[in-house]
Amino acid sequence: MTHALIVDDDVDSAAMLSELIAMQGLTVACAHSLRDARKQLALQAPDLVLLDLRLPDGSGMDLFSDPDLLANSEVVLITGHASLETSILALRLGAVDYLIKPINMKHLQGVLSRVIKPAVFKAEVADLTANLASTGHFGQLWGRSPAMQRVYDQIARVAGSGVTVFITGESGTGKEVVAQTIHELSRRRKMPFLGVNCGAISPNLIESEIFGHEKGSFTGADRQHQGFFERAAGGTLFLDEITEMPPDLQVKLLRVLETGRFLRVGATQSQETDVRIIAATNRSPMQAVAEGHLRVDLMYRLNVFPIDLPPLRDRLSDVPLLADRFLKLIGEQEGREKSFSPEALAQLSAYRWPGNVRELRNAVHRAYVMASGNTIDTQWLPQEDRSPDVPAMAPDSAPVQAAVAPARDSETPAGRVNGEASEGSVVLPLGISLAEAEQALIEATLQHYGHQKERTAAALGISLKTLYNRLKRYAAEEGSGPG
Repeated sequence: MTHALIVDDDVDSAAMLSELIAMQGLTVACAHSLRDARKQLALQAPDLVLLDLRLPDGSGMDLFSDPDLLANSEVVLITGHASLETSILALRLGAVDYLIKPINMKHLQGVLSRVIKPAVFKAEVADLTANLASTGHFGQLWGRSPAMQRVYDQIARVAGSGVTVFITGESGTGKEVVAQTIHELSRRRKMPFLGVNCGAISPNLIESEIFGHEKGSFTGADRQHQGFFERAAGGTLFLDEITEMPPDLQVKLLRVLETGRFLRVGATQSQETDVRIIAATNRSPMQAVAEGHLRVDLMYRLNVFPIDLPPLRDRLSDVPLLADRFLKLIGEQEGREKSFSPEALAQLSAYRWPGNVRELRNAVHRAYVMASGNTIDTQWLPQEDRSPDVPAMAPDSAPVQAAVAPARDSETPAGRVNGEASEGSVVLPLGISLAEAEQALIEATLQHYGHQKERTAAALGISLKTLYNRLKRYAAEEGSGPG
C-alpha cells in the first residue's frame, strides 16, 4: 500500500490533509518539524512526502541536504501561493510537483494518482539511455549526436517534475516530438497529451478553443464547448507557436498559470484545471518580447525550464539515421521496402536542410515515390546550391535583408511597400507599419525562393502553417480592396 508522509507545522492543516489522503486508500503519517520528519523517514520510507517549506526548526529544503533520506520518495511541495520562484525551487530541490494552500481535492487526487517510485522512473530513463547507442533513439526522438544527447539529458531531468517547459528551435526541428517524449516519461503519461498550434487558429476563435465557451455566449455558439484545458485535464497541454497567441489572450493564459483556474467564454464561474503546460516557439524568446509578440511576464512564467533544439545542419551526423528511419516507416506504409545508395546518404549528409527534420522527411518521401527501383540514388534528392546558408531561427537573419529608404514616396499608397532594391533585398520606406513591413518581407522571401513555401517558411523562422495563414490573409485583403 502506498504510504504518504505529511510534513507541516500547522497541526489542523496536516490533520485535514491526512484524512483526505486516507480517504484515497493510502496510509499516512504526520510530522510537524524537521526533527520529526527525519524520524519518520528513518522509520518507514514513504512513497510520497508532502512538504511545507516553513517549519519551526528550519526550512523543509534542509531535508534535501541528505540525498539518501528522500532517495525512494516523491516530494510534493506545499505552498501558500503559486509562483515562478516556487516552481524553480521545486525543480532544483528535486520535487515533482506542488500543491497550493488551501489544498484543493481535485489537485490532491491528481497528485496521488501520479505517484511513481523514483527508482521506477530512474530505471526507465536508464533503459532509454543504455539503448541509445544500439537503437539510435530516445523515446520518439532519433539521433546520437552530442547536441541531441544534451537534449535527452534535459528531458530526463525535467520529465518527472511538474514544472513548465519552454522549447525553442527553428521550424521543423521536432519541438512537438520533444513535448510528446516529455509527456510519455512523465507521471501524467496515462492522461491526455493535446498539442495546439496557436498560429493555426483564427484569432477570433482561439480563446473559445483554448478555454471553451458556454451555449449562447456568441453568435453560432449553439452548444457548450469544452476547450483545450478541459480536454487535457490531468495531462499535458502543448502550446506550439505561443508567440502567435494574441496579447490579450496571453494575459488570460498567464492568469491560468498563476492561479490554476480558467473561465469559459460567456461563463461567470471559473473552473480549476490540473494541466501541465509545455510551450514552444521558433523565435528567440527575448527577440519575441522586444518585437511585441510575447509578453515579458508570460515569457518568464513559461521559461521555467528551457530546452533549445539544435537545427539539423548542426547535427548532420544524424541525417543517415533519420533518413533510414523515415524510409523504413514509408516502406511499411506502402508495402515495399527501399534503401539508399551510399552516394545518396552522402548527398543527404552534405545538404544544409533549412527546413530541418521536416524537410528531410518530405525529401525522403519524394525520393521514395520517384525511385523506380528498390535503391534510391542521388537523382531525386536535394543538393547544395551556391545560395547563402539559410538560418531559420530569426526573421532578421534571413537572407532577404531590409534596406531603409530615406522617406515614404508620396506617390506610394498607404499599405504598399515598393520594389526590390536588388536581388536578395527589399526596400522598406520609413513610416510604414510593422504589418506592412512583415508582408513585404514574406512576399519578397517567397519570390526569392521561387515560391517554394517550405524554404520560405524556414528562412523566415515561421511554420508552414503560419506562412499559409499569412498568404491567405494577404490574398483576402487584396480581394477586398478597391477595384
